Amino acid sequence: MSVEEDTKKALELVARIDEPKALLRLAANAKQKGNIEVERAARLRLYTLLPSQEPGTFEHDVWQSIFALEGALSDERGKSIRLARTRQKIVRDGELKCVADLILGKPSKGFQLLAEREMLNLSFEAVALRHRDKFSDPALMAATERATERLESFGYKTPVQ
Repeated sequence: MSVEEDTKKALELVARIDEPKALLRLAANAKQKGNIEVERAARLRLYTLLPSQEPGTFEHDVWQSIFALEGALSDERGKSIRLARTRQKIVRDGELKCVADLILGKPSKGFQLLAEREMLNLSFEAVALRHRDKFSDPALMAATERATERLESFGYKTPVQ
């Protein structure tokens, strides 16, 4: 079987797996074998499964973003990393205020890391734009404007509304 066929079969398997531990094992095996495409697919699938919130909701997308950044940071540093301050802010202020405050600040290292890994769709900026209705309050609208500017400055095509 060729490398392309192995990759295709592995990607099909990734799409069917609903168990986070199995995806982690698959990602680790793919990394060990040097198959970056399968490793990335397994990790991205993992980030969609980890949040306990309903898929498609703002809250699910926020936690997907957190898990993706924690995974990227953990890979980069070789040890488990948790976004403790972000998690604490969510407990204190909720997902909406946390996302808005982080977007309105200067671009974070996390945003840069997601950009480098071609995962801007998982940034808080992209989450805010997918859920613009959550930011309809005039005090929050500035967050979506800043998100659009920031993402477009990185060449990310923002959805038109």
